Amino acid sequence: MKISYLSRNDFPTTRSDFRDDLIAGVTVSVVALPLALGFAVTTGMPPSAGLTTAILAGFLAALFGGSRYQVSGPTGAMTVVLIPIVSKYGIGAIPALGLIAGIFVAIAAALRLGTIINRVPWAVVEGFTVGIACVIALQQIPLALEVGKGDGDRTVIVAWNTVAGAIESGINWRSLSVVALTLIVKFNFPKILRRINSDLHIPASIMAIASATIFCKALSLDVHVIGEIPKTIAVWAGKTVRLEDFSHLIWPAFLIAILVAVESLLSARVADGMVHAKQDERYQPNKELFGQGIATIVASLFGGMPATGAIARTSVNVRSHAKTRVAAMVHAFVLLLVVLLFSPLVSAIPTAAIGGVLIGTSYRILNPRSLRESLQTTKSEALVLIITALVTLFVDLIWGIASGIMAHFIVNRINRRI
Repeated sequence: MKISYLSRNDFPTTRSDFRDDLIAGVTVSVVALPLALGFAVTTGMPPSAGLTTAILAGFLAALFGGSRYQVSGPTGAMTVVLIPIVSKYGIGAIPALGLIAGIFVAIAAALRLGTIINRVPWAVVEGFTVGIACVIALQQIPLALEVGKGDGDRTVIVAWNTVAGAIESGINWRSLSVVALTLIVKFNFPKILRRINSDLHIPASIMAIASATIFCKALSLDVHVIGEIPKTIAVWAGKTVRLEDFSHLIWPAFLIAILVAVESLLSARVADGMVHAKQDERYQPNKELFGQGIATIVASLFGGMPATGAIARTSVNVRSHAKTRVAAMVHAFVLLLVVLLFSPLVSAIPTAAIGGVLIGTSYRILNPRSLRESLQTTKSEALVLIITALVTLFVDLIWGIASGIMAHFIVNRINRRI
């Protein structure tokens, strides 16, 4: 396995680049905090497990991975895979599960399997991006409406049942007003800065969250906030790993490894597309797999859970003008500081504001103008894009990619015969 060492280009070379990385890292950490807590609780693990994953995996994947812009941590897709495993084997199985999955991912890096993802047709990647953007937006409905998640094991079904439950119990207009304010500030603040020709570079997401928090405090709105942040993180859990558990955890760990590889590599590829990365700036797939494998092993053995590259947080990172992998490292460091020093301030942030930021980020990921251009290309490419997006949205991302690739080959074969 040939894994290149870190180069000078992996770190900021100017004061301006370091400032951009610093601001981007802080911005992503604000968005990542409630997600880390929420995904852990949803999985059935303590909130500290989510923070441990975001901090350890976020730092290690950034340091050893192959992408400049990738931000890693617990994700919604991983939660879907882990829930039945935790319900069957308990959270005590997570260290062994993460260890096996991480080894699988590292082996994939050694076998140079990461390069396969670069052969995925761009229409499939575009469709995957559209589907994930819709999934991310739908996942924010419980935060936006301040209700519990509806029943179901698919994103669309859960979203539908969540909305139905919210309507039945009464729409929470206070939380919706927070979402609306967050979106207004997020989309209009950059325009205001441009109009006044300001040299300030304040991320719109931070300003949106700050505005929503002040708004709720000023009007004494009774809205749900992040709340108390646990301070117990990175506790050694490797002692629970038993060799006799490996036999029945091999298959679940293999599925997790596939998810780690696919989601991380596609997220990194999408990030490169968002910044129009030059040839020498593009991510290194096998190096990225190696970093994700190390991150998953360490996070799982220290009380966390398997991690992947997170497309929502990665997109926030890109939109916040991150320049190098230092931004993701800063994100992990800020989360650690929040846990140790600033938890009272962050605990006051309305969860609806976080939902609003991620809905806005989903819109940015979707990029309607680029989507229209993609759909106006050849009909066959547009069909592949639509199939990939729909299966990703209504089933899951792995089936979405598989269906898109199959559709691509079928359509191309038909075109050759015509």
